[in-house]
Amino acid sequence: MNGFEIGIIGGTGGIGRWLAGFFTGEGYPVHVTGRSAGMPLPELAARCRVVIVAVPIAATSDVIRRVGPYLPKDALLMDLTSLKEAPVREMLKATEAEVVGCHPLFGPDCPSLAGQNIVLCPARGDGWLGAIEAPFTKNGARVTVTTPGEHDRMMALVQGLNHLETILMGLALRDSGVEASTLDAFSTPAFRTKRAICEKVFSGRPEMYAGILAGNPNMAGIMDICERNLSVLKGLVLNRDVEGLAALMGRQETVERQ
Repeated sequence: MNGFEIGIIGGTGGIGRWLAGFFTGEGYPVHVTGRSAGMPLPELAARCRVVIVAVPIAATSDVIRRVGPYLPKDALLMDLTSLKEAPVREMLKATEAEVVGCHPLFGPDCPSLAGQNIVLCPARGDGWLGAIEAPFTKNGARVTVTTPGEHDRMMALVQGLNHLETILMGLALRDSGVEASTLDAFSTPAFRTKRAICEKVFSGRPEMYAGILAGNPNMAGIMDICERNLSVLKGLVLNRDVEGLAALMGRQETVERQ
């Protein structure tokens, strides 16, 4: 058994539950608490050297403010949200403990860490970073250590642009007025895959995707890029400019500002 206890707030579901199972399998004593289960936050903070906040984005800041003051300086406070600047800022304000932002770039259905990406954003202290990173790398994860700002800039592309395209496609399909049964008869395998992703986003936890998009200030620049390219594409398509469209897609540089 490893020498320190880990407390996970929100560890009864999603990635928090996955992480609880992972650390338990690695031999760490893990205590999980949720809205209706587990020990009170003051007791969790007093008992656990590492406390991980694994609640939805909308509730993260409130939980950080509630648990942070109870942690001693030699403890570690972490979060698992998809954005890092705002949560890390809240953790630094709420506690004197060490602070590391963490973003596992996979979902709770992941069978193992082998080949998966994890981003760590150390913000205060360096005593805990190695201890947290070690079990991840030992199990085959690729760990990237960076700043919260760089993380959020990359997530605007990796998650923001991806979800934006999915939401746009879902809205276009919804507004087209074409029934799903009709689409089925004309679908290609690629279209069925994309439509399934749209349905997952729209019918699952839309507030999570909304938080990822609306909470990342870097999305303003991504939206500008999308609007610029859409305007160029619209002109080429409406003008039936096949050669221009093909040439645009064949270029390596980005579309110049209009």
